[in-house]
Amino acid sequence: MAIPKALIASLLISLLLIQLVEADQLVTNASKGTSPPKKIDCDGACAARCRLSSRPRLCKRACGTCCARCNCVPPGTAGNQEMCPCYASLTTHGGRRKCP
Repeated sequence: MAIPKALIASLLISLLLIQLVEADQLVTNASKGTSPPKKIDCDGACAARCRLSSRPRLCKRACGTCCARCNCVPPGTAGNQEMCPCYASLTTHGGRRKCP
């Protein structure tokens, strides 16, 4: 059962062609502007969020950690957790909400 050389050559050429098409699609998708989301100004957002806090340094530190992980800070000085699900889901080791 000898496999003809033409069959092997055509198989290799087709595999090479498939690789080239996939590589072209990756380059095309990357150049369409699918850039990562912009980072927000965590310091400014957390200063606004914590401006009425009784412990502003603690609030800004916790808020900054949450903002760095989630790239989101809910509007206002309290509540509105539904605006940033990631921000609302972070908890301490004790199970309490981490983010102010």
